[in-house]
Amino acid sequence: MTAATGADSRMYVNSTEGISETTIGIEPAWKPLRLLTFYRLILAGLLTVLHFTLSGDTSLGMLAPGLYGLACIGYLLFSLLAGFAARLRWPDYEMQVISQIFIDIGVITVLIHASGGLASGLGILLIISVATGSILLPGRMAFMFAAAATLAIMGEHIYSHILLDMPRTAGYTQVGLLGAALFASAGLTYLLARRIKESEALARRRGVDIANLARLNAHIVQRLQAGIIVTDHFHNILLINDTARKLLNAPGTLTGQPLVNLSHALFSKLQEWLRAPARQPTLLKNEANAASILPQFARLGSSNGLGALIFLEDMAAMEKQAQQIKLASLGRLTASIAHEIRNPLGAISHAAQLLNEQNVLAEDDHRLMTIIGDNTSRVNVIVENILQLSRPNSSIPQILHLADWVEQFAGEFARSGKCTAAQISCAATPADMEICMDPSLLHQVVWNLCQNAVHHGRAPAATRLQLVGGLTATSGAAHLDIIDNGPGIEPDMTDKIFEPFFTTHSSGTGLGLYIAREICESNGAHLEYRPAAEGGSCFRITFPVNTEMPVSPLAAKSTS
Repeated sequence: MTAATGADSRMYVNSTEGISETTIGIEPAWKPLRLLTFYRLILAGLLTVLHFTLSGDTSLGMLAPGLYGLACIGYLLFSLLAGFAARLRWPDYEMQVISQIFIDIGVITVLIHASGGLASGLGILLIISVATGSILLPGRMAFMFAAAATLAIMGEHIYSHILLDMPRTAGYTQVGLLGAALFASAGLTYLLARRIKESEALARRRGVDIANLARLNAHIVQRLQAGIIVTDHFHNILLINDTARKLLNAPGTLTGQPLVNLSHALFSKLQEWLRAPARQPTLLKNEANAASILPQFARLGSSNGLGALIFLEDMAAMEKQAQQIKLASLGRLTASIAHEIRNPLGAISHAAQLLNEQNVLAEDDHRLMTIIGDNTSRVNVIVENILQLSRPNSSIPQILHLADWVEQFAGEFARSGKCTAAQISCAATPADMEICMDPSLLHQVVWNLCQNAVHHGRAPAATRLQLVGGLTATSGAAHLDIIDNGPGIEPDMTDKIFEPFFTTHSSGTGLGLYIAREICESNGAHLEYRPAAEGGSCFRITFPVNTEMPVSPLAAKSTS
């Protein structure tokens, strides 16, 4: 999990960066700027239409109609150009905002002047422009816009009242109040914009944190050994991890599909649990992969309308783990017992040899001494096997050419006198197939299997052995089949032959197949029994698909 989490750390986003005023001030906000250009276009169009259609019914432009109309048309054209500039994002954001706000202030001031001053009611447009500028460029620029608007309206009032001697219904008090309102709107809008941006930044940080937690949770769920399925209140699948897919032999895409489509039996178990939550769950058999599954259910939420969380436990894996723990404890116990047996066993064997050398013993006594010697030798073999199991050795995996290896092994086995060269055959397809395993341990396993085939098979002259290498159709892994023409193994015993001390022969120790499987499993391979197609037995060694194996296998010499 640590390595996987480290490998996936790139997908998590750092959300601990602080929020500075500078960041808030210069962050481009093109969407609000485009909204401003849209508002300006509507305002300029409305002012233009009102002037040219209702010029006599409004006070707009009553003192200088020509100037008012020219300002409206120019303002409308500028609004169009500003809209295109905001869409194209050229020139840069800050230049567009400053130029547009200052032009707004200038044009609105001209319109106020042409309409008779602040009494026309157009002063509110300056407040809107300053407030908008404070949102787009908060900070010092907001107060610069307010100062510019205040100076513009004061300059217009002084110019009209003193230089042009135009009548004004609004005095300097109203001008000062409007200036104060401009600064107040700039300050309040700046504070509001700052608070909004801080809230948005905080929301983005929290969103990043939540997204990271969601990715982390999904990462953990996908790598759990237990199967996990999450359903909604309609019993549609919201989440399913890889373990659940394997246990249920499910296809790749299942999110959003009904649970009943995945497994009708599991859906029935869920319905039973919803009707009686206190009932103990029962095992679920998956016929597709012969898996034995124990489902556990939990409700998501407290109301009946929410979904369910389904846990799937692989009972076969749990039983195998319990069996491994039991065998490990048994191994330590038997190793201790075997170690204690060696000394008295050696004394018995030595005493029997001394007695057998005495000439005073009768012939029947010599036969009894022979029985003692044979059985002490057999017990010694068992003791040696148990002690070797408790002291595993390291192996050195190598890349082996399977066709050449089986050919050399067949010749060596035939020369050992176990069988003739005509009784053992070998083949490997494809011919260039390679495997990865310690050659000495592979030799030990295959030798034991071939020796068992000769020992438990038909008459020695009728025994036939085949070493056949090939590729597994489903996974593409290389395998080696050791096939004989013997009587085979009874179906009710196939699950027991790899258990320690299980044997059907009076002189067997019951450790040969157990040690062979342990050697294969600890080297990344797998040993299994399957009936031969033409009668007899077939033991298949399936080698790992990858060629990189850890150098930590269990190595033990096996003897039957």
